[in-house]
Amino acid sequence: MSGNEFRFFLSCDINLPVTFKIERLEGKLSPPKPPDSADGDGTIEERKPELYVECSLHIDGAPFGLPMRTRLESVGPSYCWNELITLSTKYRDLTANSQLALTVYDVSCGKNEEVVGGATIRLFNMKKQLKTGKHKLRLWAGKEADGSINTTTPGRVPKDERGELERLEKLVNKYERGQIQRVDWLDRLAFKAMEKIKERENIKNGSSHLYVVVDFCSFEHRVVFQESGANFLIPSPIASTNELVTVWDPEVGKTNPSEHKQLKLARSLNRGIIDRDLKPSSVERKSIQRILRYPPTRTLTGEEKQLLWKFRFSLMSEKRALTKFLRCVEWSDVQEAKQALELMGKWETIDVCDALELLSPVFESEEVRAYAVSVLERADDEELQCYLLQLVQALRFERSDKSRLSHFLVQRSLGNIDLASFLRWYVAVELHDPVYARRFYSTYELLEESMLKLGPSANGDEDGFKLWQSLVRQTELTAQLCSIMRDVRNVRGGTQKKIEKLRQLLSGLLSELTYFDEPIRSPLAPRVLISGIIPSESSIFKSALHPLRLAFRTSTGETCKIIFKKGDDLRQDQLVIQMVSLMDRLLKLENLDLHLTPYRVLATGHDEGMMEFIPSKSLAQILSEHRSITSYLQKFHPDEDGPFGITATCLETFIKSCAGYSVITYILGIGDRHLDNLLLQDDGRLFHVDFGFILGRDPKPFPPPMKLCKEMVEAMGGAESQYYTRFKSYCCEAYNILRKSSNLILNLFHLMAGSNIPDIASDPEKGILKLQEKFRLDLDDEESIHFFQDLINESVSALFPQMVETIHRWAQYWR
Repeated sequence: MSGNEFRFFLSCDINLPVTFKIERLEGKLSPPKPPDSADGDGTIEERKPELYVECSLHIDGAPFGLPMRTRLESVGPSYCWNELITLSTKYRDLTANSQLALTVYDVSCGKNEEVVGGATIRLFNMKKQLKTGKHKLRLWAGKEADGSINTTTPGRVPKDERGELERLEKLVNKYERGQIQRVDWLDRLAFKAMEKIKERENIKNGSSHLYVVVDFCSFEHRVVFQESGANFLIPSPIASTNELVTVWDPEVGKTNPSEHKQLKLARSLNRGIIDRDLKPSSVERKSIQRILRYPPTRTLTGEEKQLLWKFRFSLMSEKRALTKFLRCVEWSDVQEAKQALELMGKWETIDVCDALELLSPVFESEEVRAYAVSVLERADDEELQCYLLQLVQALRFERSDKSRLSHFLVQRSLGNIDLASFLRWYVAVELHDPVYARRFYSTYELLEESMLKLGPSANGDEDGFKLWQSLVRQTELTAQLCSIMRDVRNVRGGTQKKIEKLRQLLSGLLSELTYFDEPIRSPLAPRVLISGIIPSESSIFKSALHPLRLAFRTSTGETCKIIFKKGDDLRQDQLVIQMVSLMDRLLKLENLDLHLTPYRVLATGHDEGMMEFIPSKSLAQILSEHRSITSYLQKFHPDEDGPFGITATCLETFIKSCAGYSVITYILGIGDRHLDNLLLQDDGRLFHVDFGFILGRDPKPFPPPMKLCKEMVEAMGGAESQYYTRFKSYCCEAYNILRKSSNLILNLFHLMAGSNIPDIASDPEKGILKLQEKFRLDLDDEESIHFFQDLINESVSALFPQMVETIHRWAQYWR
């Protein structure tokens, strides 16, 4: 980058929530005020201040969104929160006059909160650049932060009071942002000198002022303020030469008032009687069919909306057309909206997968969303369970806390313990959401109230109270498992010492976990009753988080093993496994069983959860012990007459599972694949675990398009064998089957747009478009087979040495 070049991001392009860190409180806190009435003997008990910081965003002087609070901090006198705060507002929603108001409260004085002080800081500086790095704000003692434009509680130290210390802190901020070159030996000397200056200033001025230190997040380049939708003039030197100067039109992307008026006139509702008799021409019919094939994520143009509205009556027998028609309605026009709702009631009933589209954030009409729920009522419990995770997330887009969708989910759960258990967990995990916690709590409360009213006849021998208690005890069990994990992690020594501690706890202090007073419903499979943990069969995995591998005794005398993790967000893994399970169901409906392994995963909190343990070995372990996959399978399924000395059934299982996961990992854009997260069961079933990167994200450079390693191809006999040809055939068949259900899969991901799942929350629109791109909806079935075969060939070529530089890079991916 040249010296006079300035690179920057525009604030309107940053689709991320406003994030900053409340670090600490500096300065001497004044002694707490004595209470109004002391004890009879005149003694006053000394109290420790308990402080928290309330952060609220003000846009153009008005409060925007809900205020956020840090945790209570009572370890003084250096009060240190070091807590990350994420607001519901995104950077693109900010204006140039956006301010952050911070107020420190002391709650140690009883019922009334005492205001320690407040300070306000603008998020953009005088040059309209977003502030980054650490800022030390002076608190106005006893005053709440004022977020008005001309604030009475500015956090900046007045110019006449600024000294050497303020100047140095400004330089340190620049240094931490990388704007001052680092010279290690000189930096150490400089910081020592600064510490002495700080001590000298404190002695000289005393510490009469309190300061709160805030750390704003930094970006790769400076962020410059610009309103969403506006355009700007690219500064170009005006010279006498024939250079082109680009000037952007500020009205680009905005609605043209005359066109909008013309569209409204063209849709005049007085023509309703004539419209009923209108039939599209052959050209118009082709255009309509093309629109109906659009994926649900595609936005319709003005002309396409006009075309659908014009022939709305002739489209009523086409059920696929309803969602597209509802997208072209001008809902702000009362008469038009009324007619659209009347037509919706008479339209050919849509499929369940299209009803999911009507629950997306695109549709705000309560009548439309209620219609979608009425269609969902036709789905059986098994199908509903496939979509339950997304339906819970769709509650964010409802207009009220106790919506038709909320009541529907609760009512269906009352008759099915699986639905009830999973609904309770999916809602409970979202109770910490800063924006929608109240809505999810409302559904949780509704489920509890409805279940407690159930009589014994509704669910066999158990009445509603016992059913609800059996679900609550699942939470108690997970809390006890968290406690065990804390104790085990504190044990010094290797994994074996931790395993001994685990078994010692289960046999001693926590012996009640080995035999439950009453069986508990397994959170992973609510119909399975577990009666206790078997200490001798329970263990700990050798990894940073030390997950527990617990063996549970069931009421039928069998054993079920689960993995319990604390410190890891399993919601993304839960979503991927749900999609694997759904895709497995879609393939089996078309009589294609690819022997997938959709093991159960359940997030029981934002940083904890459990998953089903499947006895298996990683490819890394297999290759180190047996040198090849073939040798490993020969050990369990030998057959001298079979292919490669393995039974034909075992090899077929291996080929099919490889094909299934190759297609699914390609469609979902699953990254970070290596030989440790590809597992193989002794019957030949291969499956993937650990889905920390999805929708195209990958920490490794140059990822190949298909996640297929050399050892997998060699186990099929190499790229020239008949078994590898069969593998490619299964891949193409599975790809075309899943392409038929692309609308369903895209709709489910669209409903996850508001979730807190990392790879979706970062940029939902981009993620869904990446997913849509993988389906190649522009191709017919025959073209898609050629496309996918080329994709496999391209990826497999990358695994062998005779290829060029790019292919060499892909080969490095697996090393």
